[in-house]
Amino acid sequence: MPAVNRSVRLEPSHRRSVVATVVGNFVESFDWLAYGLFAPLFAAQFFPSSNPFTSLLGAFAVFGTGMLFRPIGGILLGRLADRRGRRPALMLAIGLMTGGSTLIAIVPTYEHIGILAPLVLLLARLAQGISSGGEWTAAATYLMEIAPKNRRCLYSSLFSVTTMAGPFVASLLGAGLGAWLGTATMESWGWRVPFLLGGVFGVVLLVLRRRLTETEVFQREVRPRARRGSLRRLIGAHRRQVLLAVMFVAGLGVIGGTWSTAVPAMGHRLIGSQTMFWVVVCVTGSVIVLQVPLGLLADRVDPGRFLIVSSVVFAAVGSYAYLTVQDSFASLAFTYSTGVIFLGCVTMVLPKMLSRIFPPQIRGLGIGLPHASTTALLGGAGPLLAAYSDERGASGWFIVAVMGAVLLAWPATLWERRLYRRNLSAPGSGPVSEPAVARTVG
Repeated sequence: MPAVNRSVRLEPSHRRSVVATVVGNFVESFDWLAYGLFAPLFAAQFFPSSNPFTSLLGAFAVFGTGMLFRPIGGILLGRLADRRGRRPALMLAIGLMTGGSTLIAIVPTYEHIGILAPLVLLLARLAQGISSGGEWTAAATYLMEIAPKNRRCLYSSLFSVTTMAGPFVASLLGAGLGAWLGTATMESWGWRVPFLLGGVFGVVLLVLRRRLTETEVFQREVRPRARRGSLRRLIGAHRRQVLLAVMFVAGLGVIGGTWSTAVPAMGHRLIGSQTMFWVVVCVTGSVIVLQVPLGLLADRVDPGRFLIVSSVVFAAVGSYAYLTVQDSFASLAFTYSTGVIFLGCVTMVLPKMLSRIFPPQIRGLGIGLPHASTTALLGGAGPLLAAYSDERGASGWFIVAVMGAVLLAWPATLWERRLYRRNLSAPGSGPVSEPAVARTVG
């Protein structure tokens, strides 16, 4: 048996599938988060105003609008994953993200084409919003269906690694370009380079994903079914699971929007763009090395318990860090690191917990709709509300609301545990379908 286990785990096609899946998360996070990191540099070129804060609000409004299109991506690509397969959804998701990033890289500014400039910028973000709403869903579904049962958090930790690698590379690029080109050139055209590279990354990934094979779970249990990927059935027969998924994703959505966009913007204002880039580089580079060990720990101690502890600790430490941030490298690094570590912990357990509450024939749509809708609403509103509350001196009330969403993970975990045990006790009705590789390895 050990020899069989090793041969399954080391199968080249399996490794290629894992790499092509998780690298897509890097491209998506690089393209998506580059907007938040570089928005302070190009905001005035698309939203000219005598008040830099007003220009930044305009750029964040486009960010929020792109987030609002995530539910469309969750529905469209989730249905595609359930009806046609996980692979076609993964291909379309990365194609949309690549196109949006390339468009941002080449769009003329307001000075050259007037009102068309912010409109084209908005169009590019809408494409990226649809992609972002479906990429994580399709990738998480695919990865959980090929992962060994007792290593799903470890596999999900690769999501955390690639999610952090996106802003790490974008910030390292921003810091390097800033040192080489200078602030004036960065604000003129240097900010376009990361988006152009994002397009190149996307093309490379499209080539890699062409070689993906469909999951055995889809081939065996989903494709033969006449009714699959039904939105009406999801809302009617699985509404409790949808609500449960919303509770799980709430903290991820609001912290993802706030810590990836509002905190860097705060740093740009307090210590300057160049220094804030290095804060992101140092924090994400340090936290990346923790993700695989934490994934192994989550598999060992139970994902639900791991999620509850992570949420409670972050609610306390993150609140303090956000409300006491100072204009120093150390203070901003501490504040930013609290959110990054929390996002990594959530990302490594959420795919497993969401995938096992929905049956295979509706898993893509079941994960996609609540995940995309919640991250759209909370993640899109987060940066705007953070900026507004900071301007009004109400940051305390804002962070209380944010941490309330984070702590929903506690009751959600208890509810999911009862639901999962009930499904297991009913023969043939369990929502989790183990992939063939998981059964062989386990």
